[in-house]
Order: sequence, then structure tokens, then C-alpha cells
Amino acid sequence: MELGKNFIGGHWVEAASGETFASVNPANGEVVGMAPRSAAEDVDRAVDAARMAFPAWRRTPAPARGEIVLAIARAIEKEKESLARLMTREMGKVLAEARGDVQEAIDVAHYFAGEGRRLFGYTTPSELPGKACLTMRDPVGVVAAITAWNFPVAVPSWKMMPALVAGNTVVFKPASEAAIVAAALVRVMAEAGLPPGVVNLVLGPGDPVGETLATHPGVNAVSFTGSTPTGVRLAARAALANKRISLEMGGKNAVIVMDDADLDLAVDGIIWSAYGTTGQRCTSCSRVIVHRAVEAALIDRLVKRIRLLKLGNGLDPSVDVGPVINLRQLEKIDEYVRVGKSEGAKLLIGGERALDGELAQGTFYKPTLFAGVLPNMRIAREEIFGPVLSVISVASLDEAITVNNDTDYGLSSSIYTGNVNNAFFAMREITTGIVYVNAGTIGAEVHLPFGGTRGTGNGHREVGTAALDFCTEWKSAYIDFSGKLQRAQIDNR
Repeated sequence: MELGKNFIGGHWVEAASGETFASVNPANGEVVGMAPRSAAEDVDRAVDAARMAFPAWRRTPAPARGEIVLAIARAIEKEKESLARLMTREMGKVLAEARGDVQEAIDVAHYFAGEGRRLFGYTTPSELPGKACLTMRDPVGVVAAITAWNFPVAVPSWKMMPALVAGNTVVFKPASEAAIVAAALVRVMAEAGLPPGVVNLVLGPGDPVGETLATHPGVNAVSFTGSTPTGVRLAARAALANKRISLEMGGKNAVIVMDDADLDLAVDGIIWSAYGTTGQRCTSCSRVIVHRAVEAALIDRLVKRIRLLKLGNGLDPSVDVGPVINLRQLEKIDEYVRVGKSEGAKLLIGGERALDGELAQGTFYKPTLFAGVLPNMRIAREEIFGPVLSVISVASLDEAITVNNDTDYGLSSSIYTGNVNNAFFAMREITTGIVYVNAGTIGAEVHLPFGGTRGTGNGHREVGTAALDFCTEWKSAYIDFSGKLQRAQIDNR
């Protein structure tokens, strides 16, 4: 059994209260580790440590900060397998995906290490003689990183690596369901050479830990990944404190399959997007919008492939689909399946908890497929966050795009087509933050901005150079070497 602790000011410590909670493997009920059940007092200590470390870290040259982030990348790489196995035990995703999760953190760290030498501003001519104009980036201060359990190494890295290379200090609050692997990640980062207080870890429930961070006067910016209701609530509270906040929230992502699509390729992408990570990604495909000319053929292929999916413990290399994160989420998924049937959708396969043999020890739900789904049904509009896929039939590309865009979310979309005109038309008309052509709805790369529209986010983007915009302030500098008073907009007219 692993032991997690808070990491504050360079020291591993228990919660002030001494209380703990168990982190449990959803595949079999095994207690993976114990973690501190922190409260507001622990948040205060972590924020104080981050604020104390900020002046020196801010003044550390950006290339030197980048060298430390590069050392973190190399350290995570050495621990890739141990982190991946711990992740699978704690939150259930299959081992191949867990390795990919850790690899994404490695890639992010490598990418932002380079930004230590590329924190570019720009120079521009002045409208006045004997005067120069330039811009530079300043760190915002203390950044709170509040993350979900489904990508417990990659997503924290999305938030921490750009913040660190830009000169900020961090207080990291992971989801309780991934507390132990979060502690392991921070241990690797600290041992790679981070000065004390630059990264701090506080484990415990969203209320009070996350809620306190969102309103703490010592926190300058909050980067949140989680559900839309929680994110909106935190944003409202942060706004009252005039605090910068980035929200990465829900999705209701769709794959469009046109009548000229390669159906076998489309099925590959749909199965991976809908049932990878047991449908528990913000980018998971939960809707297939198919041209009615190929609807029957596509459904036939999907049902055959779903029957072949193997459920089980993600450490077994033959397993395709792991458990749902916990019983509460499993019950939510099952309730949505009942809603879908009551709305008149046709359940083709799945639709129930998996209780065969060892599966009964965990929270497994059979991969589920509905046909005959209408765009206004709840299962077509609300985020389920599980292995439930709905097929919606349309008559044209225009109708497909209308259905695709008509949701409260706007993260990821995909279109399968053999027509280049269809592809470019869809890229122009789809109103999600990410669009794939002849690929599924998942598979973002770290050098492109990640984020969505509408209820998925609030306009900020993660990874890529866009991530730096959230964790830095632009500063404009004017240098007058004319030796006299010059008044912009007055003396040059």
C-alpha cells in the first residue's frame, strides 16, 4: 500500500488535522494507499510557501527554469512504467493508456523546457522619434492547479509546466481518486531539482481544498479541469475576488460519418473514442452522427466490434476496457441508460453492469450502444462520462453539422469523409475547439492549443504556446531617448 502526503515548502507532511482517506482501485476494491484529508489550514500553509518561493523563482532566468523543467521530463521518463502501473491501479485505465498518459507529461515537459528560451515578447516601431517600444511576459504569481482523476499525470503537467517555466509557483490539488499517483508525480518533480515551495501539493476533497484555493487571497490564478457545474461555481467565486481562472470542463463530442466515408476506418476511430478510458475523457465520443445511407452498415460493424471488447483489470494486457471510476459514477451511467430507453432510443448492446466472475469485485459497465436517438433526447445532449454511445441519423452534411453544433458543449468533433470539400467545409462550420478529419475525437498533441467553446470552457487554452497567455501578464515598455518630453497622439499630429 502506498502512502501519500502533502508536499509543502519542500517537506512531506500530514494534514494538520491528522485525518486521512483511502484511495481504492475501482477494478477490485483494493486499497491503493492512504492520503491526508486536508482542509483550509493546509491550503493556507501551501499558499504561504508558494508566495515565499515566488520572488526567487521569478528572478531565476527563464532558460534556467527551462533546464529544471527539462530535468523533470527526464525524471518522469525514468519513472514512466512505475507511474503508469500506479495510475492503472488507482483509477483503472488500461496500462497502455496509462503509459500514454505519462508520455504526454514527458512531452509537455520537453516542450515547455524549450519555452525557457522562447518566452518571446515583440518589438515595434514607435510613432515618435527617439523612442523604442517592446513587450515582455511577467509571471502572474501563485497558480492553483485543480485537476480531475481521468488524466492524473498528463493534465497536471499541462497546468504546471507552462506555469513553472513562466516563473510562477504552484499549489496543486488533484482529484482524491488520483491522490496517490499525484503524490508520486510531485515526488519525481521535486527530486529533479525544483527549489522548495515552487510546487506544493495539497490532497483532499474539493470542498474545502479546491473551494479554498479558488478564493484564497494569496492565489493569483486558478486553472481548473473538472465538471461544468463545479467549474462554473468556482468561476463565480473567483470572480468576486477578481481572480483569473481557466476552466476546462465537459463535452458532448460527436463523430460525423458521411456516406463516402471509409466505414472500417470510422469504426476504428469510434470504438477508440467512445470506449477508450471507458468513455471517461472530456473528449470521448458519445454521439455518432451518421448519414442514413450508411447507417445500417455502420451500426452492424459497431455492434460486432463492441462484442469483442474485453472488460477487466487494466494491468491485464488483453483487456480493452477498464472499470468506471466509482460506484457513484456507475449508478449515474446506469440511470442515463434507463433514461435513453424511456425516451424511445433502441438499446442494441450493453446497458448493464458487468458482474461476471472477478468483474463483480469492481465497478464495470458493459460498453453500450443506442440507435434511433433523436438530437433532443437527454442521452444526446447531456454528458454521461461513461461507455455509452448514441447513433443519430441525418440526411446531409449540413444537417450533420447543425446537430453536431447544437449542444451546450464545444470541445471536440470529428468527420469521416473521402471528400476534401466536405472536410474543409466541416472544419469551417464546426464550432468546437478541436476538429479531426478521418480520426476519432481523441488524440490531441501537446504543441497545439487544447480547449473548447460554450459550456466546455471560458476561452482559455491549455498546452501549446497559448498556455502561456493564461499564466503570464503582458508588460509594455516605452524607452524615450530623445531627451525631451514627447506626448503620444499629440506631438506627432
